[in-house]
Amino acid sequence: MQNKRRFIRVRPSGLMSRTGKIFVDLTAPAINCDIVDISAGGACIIVHGASEIPKKFILLYGGAKKSCRMVWIKGRRVGLSF
Repeated sequence: MQNKRRFIRVRPSGLMSRTGKIFVDLTAPAINCDIVDISAGGACIIVHGASEIPKKFILLYGGAKKSCRMVWIKGRRVGLSF
């Protein structure tokens, strides 16, 4: 079976941080998350805490802010599209 993904996924390793922050609103506190894998078009994250994640939010990872859209959710794992 061939992998038909548009972008190559990379697991954070070495000096890359595995943690990120989710910003829903400027007044709300940030939600911590772990990056499972990331590509040019999206990411898979594990969300910490019991906070409700909206469909659109900002992900801060490695000094870069990405405007994200939730594609799928399975338990605490969330698939994102940039």
